[in-house]
Amino acid sequence: MKIEAPFGRMLTAMVTPFKADGEIDWAGIEKLADHLVKNGHDGIAVNGTTGEAPTTKSSEKIEIIKVVKKVVGPKVYVLSGAGDNETSYSVNQAQRVAEAGADGLLVVTPYYNKPPQAGIEAHFRAVADATDLPMMLYDIPGRTGVEIESDTIVRLFEHPRIAALKDAKGNVAATSWVIKRCGIPVYSGDDILNLPLLSVGAVGFVSVCGHTVGNDLKAMLNAWFAGDATKALEIHQKLLPIFTGTFRTQGAILTKAALNMMGLPGGTTRLPLVDATPAQIEQLRKDLIAGGISLP
Repeated sequence: MKIEAPFGRMLTAMVTPFKADGEIDWAGIEKLADHLVKNGHDGIAVNGTTGEAPTTKSSEKIEIIKVVKKVVGPKVYVLSGAGDNETSYSVNQAQRVAEAGADGLLVVTPYYNKPPQAGIEAHFRAVADATDLPMMLYDIPGRTGVEIESDTIVRLFEHPRIAALKDAKGNVAATSWVIKRCGIPVYSGDDILNLPLLSVGAVGFVSVCGHTVGNDLKAMLNAWFAGDATKALEIHQKLLPIFTGTFRTQGAILTKAALNMMGLPGGTTRLPLVDATPAQIEQLRKDLIAGGISLP
């Protein structure tokens, strides 16, 4: 079974850098988008978990899309988060995302209210019907409180605009069956499972660690799809300290700390997230160096 990668293979869910006063660092967004393009990326996902979407205004989200798209141009996919736990609001967000010029939607399972599978399916179909953009489902039950069950994914993939699945479920066995049953293009949404998910048929990554090791992750993808599993495993093992270190606390917190360490505009966080402590930063420095990153 050969499954195409509708959004390219290497994507990263980009952070939103904030200034000390809490305002968005727009020049920093431009610099980060350029950094990602120069480090192996086929696409960038904005306004997601790592972008601190719960704390950005709708108007800010739209401007982020426009700024990133202007920087990366037509050859790099820009996906935007549009999911919420209220369907009509998600539909409205999707329509605004489309008007802003995004190339696709990234839509998370409705969170907190724990809808049944029938509600989850109806929600995704309503958002997919709202625009002409291709849509990536985002399954992350550790955050949403409810998974997209396999039967639901299979049915949803019949929709002409539901094009892919970002898998952060942590259940490789379930994902294996979904791929076998319907052939949906799966993107790993959990960096430490990037290689295991490739081994069962995933087509690429929507990474967090791509901020810091994008070229390495692209090299892993290239090796895997060239048939060099040994090289892909070598890269996976090299990056294990970074995969672990980036998520010792919340991923956006430590990714921003890592970017700041590397001389890139990670910026600060918005409450309820808080910036990394000196002890967390020191541990992160050790993790990054152990994973092969040279720091000033």
